Amino acid sequence: MNNKWEASMETLSVGEQFAEKVKDNARKDRIRRMMPIILLVVMTAIGAITQKNFFSARNLVNILYQMSIPLVISVSLMFVLLLGSIDLSIEGVMGFAGSFTAFLVQNRTNSNNFGIFGIILVLVICTCVGAITGFIHTKGRIASFITTYAVGQVMTGVAVLVYNSTPIAVTEPAFATISQGRILGIPYLTLMSFGIFAIGAIILNFTAFGRAVYAIGDNETAAASTGINVTATKIKVFALSALMASAAGVLMCIRLKLGQSSIGLNQMFPVVTSIVLGGGSLYGGKGGALSAFVGVLVYTELTNWLTLMGVDTYLRGVIQGIIIIVAVTLTIERTRKTISK
Repeated sequence: MNNKWEASMETLSVGEQFAEKVKDNARKDRIRRMMPIILLVVMTAIGAITQKNFFSARNLVNILYQMSIPLVISVSLMFVLLLGSIDLSIEGVMGFAGSFTAFLVQNRTNSNNFGIFGIILVLVICTCVGAITGFIHTKGRIASFITTYAVGQVMTGVAVLVYNSTPIAVTEPAFATISQGRILGIPYLTLMSFGIFAIGAIILNFTAFGRAVYAIGDNETAAASTGINVTATKIKVFALSALMASAAGVLMCIRLKLGQSSIGLNQMFPVVTSIVLGGGSLYGGKGGALSAFVGVLVYTELTNWLTLMGVDTYLRGVIQGIIIIVAVTLTIERTRKTISK
């Protein structure tokens, strides 16, 4: 088919060839952007056909519950990935936030009982850490993956120091209420997570800050020439990323009623994969809230389906890996050469 297309192109003038290439690239881009939706429809159809309980109210609520924490983490990552950067500190920040929250609220280890003020303090501290991370990355001109990896290691270490190697069991009554409470059968934690994601989507799509993030990811030099403060925007993005990661850590602490550094373990890379699966880009400038949501939903449905099928845990990982590789191959853009900044 490509040979026929190339042969037909030879009969056209240079201007006509250019116009045809533009049309062909636009067609391919439309197909690529539709692939995540197609994957979601296919995944949902497979689940419904192979498992009669897939569309049961109980399983649908379970899917929403499973995707709640990844959705909050995706708010962190969709801003950072739009810049063409990466934030490897997310898991460390989550672990610290969960551990320090457990340390500050009512627990079995000490007499602290700061309640909501303890949670606010945790969120503020983590936001400041994110801002410092962004400052080091931009002013020190150090690659984001190196800077954030180092910060993540520091935060993990501090988390362990907070609880002195013995995880803290939380006895705060409000945590039990939130973790067990439901509205119309939907857990409070799920509703809170979706609310946080909605706020992130609004910031990205309807504010000057969100437009600046897109512009920088698409072409940093052009963005700077239009008057966008690239350094300040990047620092804000990493501060926001840490804030969202800490929110995810607090929610995990509420869910488990336990504080320890491993709260954030293996939480980040599945979300990165989900965002790319949904049509986001590691190169920057492409993706957003919709791609993040679709990707997280596809990944969660896949995990849920394999669980319902009773697939062995290790075999489940193999199947997930193969399906994800195939799916990402269908959705990613291959025309750009740079991977991350």
